[in-house]
Amino acid sequence: MDRRALLLGLTALTGCGFELRREPELPFKSLALTGFAADSPLALGLKRQVKRTPVQLLDDPARAQVVLEVLREYRDRTVVASTSVGQVREWQLRLQFDYLIRTASGELLVPKVELRLSRDLNFTETTALAKEQEAANLYGAMHSDAIAQVMRRLAAVKIQS
Repeated sequence: MDRRALLLGLTALTGCGFELRREPELPFKSLALTGFAADSPLALGLKRQVKRTPVQLLDDPARAQVVLEVLREYRDRTVVASTSVGQVREWQLRLQFDYLIRTASGELLVPKVELRLSRDLNFTETTALAKEQEAANLYGAMHSDAIAQVMRRLAAVKIQS
C-alpha cells in the first residue's frame, strides 16, 4: 500500500513539472578563470564545479573560448546591533563578488555582474568560539550560493559561432 502511495506521489510531482536541479550544461569547450586571489574559496569551488563538466579549464585566457574575469571579491562583517555598553549582539556577514564573462579576444558575453550576498549572525561573548565556526559555515553557504549562480550564468552564455 505504501509503495503505491509513493509511486502515485512521484507521478503527481513529475506531472506538475517538478524536476530536480541538474548540473548546468556549459555551451563552450574551454574556460579560463582570471583575477582570483591565490587562496580564493570561490575559485576553488568554481574549478571543482567546472571539472564535473566536459569543459576544459585552462590557465591561459588567450587560449580559452570563454573567460570569467573577476573584478572584485570581498568578504566583510559589520555590526548590526550592540548593547548599551558596546557589546556586539548581531553581525552582518557580506560577500561581494563582481565579474564579467568575455571571449579571449575581449568580446563581452555577459556585462559586469555585481553579486551581493549577506547573512545575519547573532552573537554573544560567551559563545564566541562557536559563533566563529557558525560564521565560517555561513560564509561557506554564501560561497556555494555564489558558485551556483555563476554556473547558471555560464550555462546561459551565447557564443557566436
